[in-house]
Amino acid sequence: MDVSGPLTVLSEEEAMFRDMVREFAETEIAPHVREMDEKATFKPELLQKFFELGLMGVEVPEEYGGTGASFFMAILAVEELARVDASAAIYVDVQNTLVNNCLLRWANEDLKKRYLPRLCSEAVGAYALSEPNSGSDAFGLQTRAVEKGDHYVLNGRKMWITSAAEADIFIVYANVNPDLGYKGITAFLVERDFPGFAVGKKEDKLGIRASSTCELILEDCIVPKENIIGEVGKGYKVAIETLNEGRIGIGAQMVGIMEGALEAGMKYALEREQFGQIIAKFQAVQFQIAEAATFLEASRNLVYNAARLKDAGQSFLKEAAMAKLFSSVYAERVTSRMIEIFGGYGYTKEYPVEKFYRDAKIGQIYEGTSNMQLQTIAKYLLFKK
Repeated sequence: MDVSGPLTVLSEEEAMFRDMVREFAETEIAPHVREMDEKATFKPELLQKFFELGLMGVEVPEEYGGTGASFFMAILAVEELARVDASAAIYVDVQNTLVNNCLLRWANEDLKKRYLPRLCSEAVGAYALSEPNSGSDAFGLQTRAVEKGDHYVLNGRKMWITSAAEADIFIVYANVNPDLGYKGITAFLVERDFPGFAVGKKEDKLGIRASSTCELILEDCIVPKENIIGEVGKGYKVAIETLNEGRIGIGAQMVGIMEGALEAGMKYALEREQFGQIIAKFQAVQFQIAEAATFLEASRNLVYNAARLKDAGQSFLKEAAMAKLFSSVYAERVTSRMIEIFGGYGYTKEYPVEKFYRDAKIGQIYEGTSNMQLQTIAKYLLFKK
């Protein structure tokens, strides 16, 4: 049962791409979702298929091995994957909206040539900003980088790093001069086999369980100077502007979660009988379906609008924050309502809605909590000149 947005908002190319991703998700990913969730492990062969389909380099120009498509196309891919499995979606989301985007916008030509082809064809990337004592206060990070001849030596720990278990390439933020505060923060490109770098424990999470979330340990980690992304001391700017784009991706993930849950709820309402009729004929159920569909469409429009603005080169800071805020709040509400439509069955793992519900909660936490989005929106409205 399809609750996708109207095709009139998509070009023919976009519609074909969306349908390709949807077919792949339904045929290749869906059969493994329950097992991957229970085992908290994503199948490596599915990651390889992401590369083969070009899903890990959607916006990367062809000269670097990507498909040369738009940011909006990457957002469509995230939505369609999340409709089936939010864990699958976040691998593609982080790769495209954070890692690749960061390199495309801030890296020099040497870094682009060395790393983008790998990120498009074989190497999973991860984005390492958060630390044990540095979450919403991202620029209070304690990881340090000390200059030593032709390289920097990094020491510190990173936490909550998505895709870390599978990643070979990491964008790591460290402070080269704590006396300068956030103006000492610098972005480094770190490879998994660099001396002094290690991936630590994997978190046992409530939702998106098949997506790995790990700590990183840097103990005298040696990073060549040529692996600095952007300029020394400009890491805070790299991080802020990259995360602004990443929030649109999280919004797309929440839209996909809502879509999958609503489709499951509608299908069940047309099959389940009580008091001699299908429950879809009861006004109470109809109202819940109608309200959920409205929240879904509003969220999708916010996300699509932010993505279109980004592709058009226009300001999208406020729109990205609004898209993430609204879609994550209502993803939790919509998935909860769908559990209620299923009744007791919805509370069991036999049906898919409990997983959609668990997966939805993360949207209000990562890549900027809901409170941080509210702060961003308010500051933009009140103080932007």
